[in-house]
Amino acid sequence: VQLVESGGGSVQAGGSPRLSCAASGYAYSGKCMGWFRQAPGKEREAVATIYTGLASTNYAGSVKGRFTISQDNTKNTVYLQMNSLKPEDTAMYYCAARRRAAYCTTKPSDFSYWGQGTQVTVSS
Repeated sequence: VQLVESGGGSVQAGGSPRLSCAASGYAYSGKCMGWFRQAPGKEREAVATIYTGLASTNYAGSVKGRFTISQDNTKNTVYLQMNSLKPEDTAMYYCAARRRAAYCTTKPSDFSYWGQGTQVTVSS
């Protein structure tokens, strides 16, 4: 299984980058995939998850209304559209996927597969 993220970088506050996560070697349908982030000195936290079977989504309170997770089933790809970025959104962002369970959680330990991460740095 390989998860490859792209789309990070340095942006100004208020910017709207989109992260992509392309999954290969993974039975994409009917699984939970998510975006997590980790800032220096902080624990990894769930940002958004999506159950690909129904496209049902869940968001952390800190990003709700600003970030949108979506999927493209034809490309086995999950996206994270980030709007109205704030300096506190600065972190390494990771794509993750659960191996078997057909439901979503927000615990990093429940996810078996991880991408290499993409850095998002927001300047004020």
